[in-house]
Amino acid sequence: VEKARNLLRTEIEWMRRQPQARAHKAQYRIDAFYDLKERAQSRNDKGDVELNVKAGYIGKKIFVAHHVSKSFDGKVILNDFNYIFSRYEKLGIVGDNGVGKSTFIKLLLDRIQPDSGYFEIGETVKFGYYSQEGIHFDEGKKVIDAIRDVAEHIYFDEKHHYSASQFLQLFLFSPTDQQKLIEKLSGGEKRRLYLAMVLMSKPNFLILDEPTNDLDIQTLEILEDYLSKFSGCLIVISHDRFFMDRCVDHTFVFMGDGVIKDFPGNYSEYRAWKEAHEKEEATVQKQKAESKPAKPRSNNRDKSQKLTFKEKREFEELTESIERLTKEKEELFNLFNSGEQIDDVATKASRFEEVKDLLDEMELRWLELSEKNS
Repeated sequence: VEKARNLLRTEIEWMRRQPQARAHKAQYRIDAFYDLKERAQSRNDKGDVELNVKAGYIGKKIFVAHHVSKSFDGKVILNDFNYIFSRYEKLGIVGDNGVGKSTFIKLLLDRIQPDSGYFEIGETVKFGYYSQEGIHFDEGKKVIDAIRDVAEHIYFDEKHHYSASQFLQLFLFSPTDQQKLIEKLSGGEKRRLYLAMVLMSKPNFLILDEPTNDLDIQTLEILEDYLSKFSGCLIVISHDRFFMDRCVDHTFVFMGDGVIKDFPGNYSEYRAWKEAHEKEEATVQKQKAESKPAKPRSNNRDKSQKLTFKEKREFEELTESIERLTKEKEELFNLFNSGEQIDDVATKASRFEEVKDLLDEMELRWLELSEKNS
């Protein structure tokens, strides 16, 4: 029930988005929202199904990217990309459509070749790839035979294992459903079977390309349970920040034109930083546009316009505060761009935005007083 409640919070946010943002989504996810809501508010007498699978051993060397470059039709995807992927690393990948996220994965998996450079893969690495394109099933096979083609069983600890049939039941395929021909399955059931086959292969490096687009609510719940216990490496490509936030430690942001920014936090933390950074840039541009050459001043200016004692005191305090906050803002900005691991990113991003707002207010007041003081 608790899992259902946690997942319900994600679905509530999804349902609250503008209709245009959901227009391309499958209707089943909207329908399933209401089923999930009822399930989260009731007692689960059957208990929660948990997926606990032991990942295969993975050595210290995962993969190293050596000066990898790739372009399509003059569009740069990667430009002299270098990176050392660490053991047990959990990476999220975000970016606009068409910037090369899926291409990056295909290069890593050696499905397409780079224009220059190469990926060096560790000997113990075993990839499991869940792609947007899916796989071409042998439609005439039974569900149980398709999973047995991958493995007869899978261990969840040193001594105990799931049989192929038991594993399928974890993915909501009853013994009766397992005897169905694949051609009789719905699209959602095929995606569920595809995911089960990927995980049944016991990967120690799992790659998920937009997994939340096509999986039903119950399967997403199973996947989240699996990932929470997964001890291998992980790459997730997704526009669903709620799903990604629970899975990754840091984020590759594909900016386009071969530029990749490595952000030391999850998707929500990156968005908070990005919004703060964009707001700062907008403020700078606004101040530049509003700044004009000072007009010649009359020598007979009214003495009453000069600063009062109280205003002089305020002017001095503002000057000191602006200097201090400007230094703090620069330190936070440099920290976000350092590429280092940052503790409590959300708090620091919030402070960054707060400092910028304070500076905006203080600088406006400082300009007013400076005008009178000149």
